[in-house]
Amino acid sequence: MSQSPLISAKGLCKQFGAVHAARDMTVDIHAQTITGLIGTNGAGKTTFVNMLTGYMKPDSGNIFFAGREITGLPPREVTRLGIARSFQIPQLFTSLNALENVEIALGVARQPLSQAGEILERFGLSAFAQSLAGTLPEGIRKLLDIALAMVAQPKVLLLDEPTSGVASDEKFEVMDRVMKVVRDAGVTVLFVEHDMEIVRRYSDRVLAFYDGTILANGTPDDVLAHEQVREYIIGEPVGRNKQEADNVA
Repeated sequence: MSQSPLISAKGLCKQFGAVHAARDMTVDIHAQTITGLIGTNGAGKTTFVNMLTGYMKPDSGNIFFAGREITGLPPREVTRLGIARSFQIPQLFTSLNALENVEIALGVARQPLSQAGEILERFGLSAFAQSLAGTLPEGIRKLLDIALAMVAQPKVLLLDEPTSGVASDEKFEVMDRVMKVVRDAGVTVLFVEHDMEIVRRYSDRVLAFYDGTILANGTPDDVLAHEQVREYIIGEPVGRNKQEADNVA
């Protein structure tokens, strides 16, 4: 018997005027998996994440988490149930140091402040404990933001472009650190990412979004080889477009 999904989205639809941001999105996410979300800007991936985390209510459809319906619950309640989120732009107290940022997050989560040093160490941030968050390099800021999201010990972590703005020679180091922490903690991860190297290397599964739909859902190799994914999302010419490109060349 197959394991029940941790997250189940059924027929999610969301429309803004004439724009269909989500069209009948249906997908299951299983526990302790790493899922990469890919798609061009406006494809629907951020709308999907916003609906899962309560920042947006679907016009129709249902969302279940650990067997409980959470459709339309406010973000604070969704977080309390065990779904945490980090954003593309780190949400930090820039005038406070890294240690103080973690202590504030621990206080909000009603966890002992004495855990702050251990959390920084887990994310490789001990050397930055006394550094102001606003002065940290982008990769370190990303790690600190994700560390704050992990303070509440979530079951699910959603990451919005975790390597955006991070130097190319640092992106794998940042992701290696994050993935080690979440796998050790048994956390299920969904992450939005435009870097296909990152998607292929760290995802167990990939959801490809296009025009408000889930265009493909499968292993990284299968999805990234999908003809429409290659054409519409990755931007590679295929079929007739490839022939035209070859003729131009």
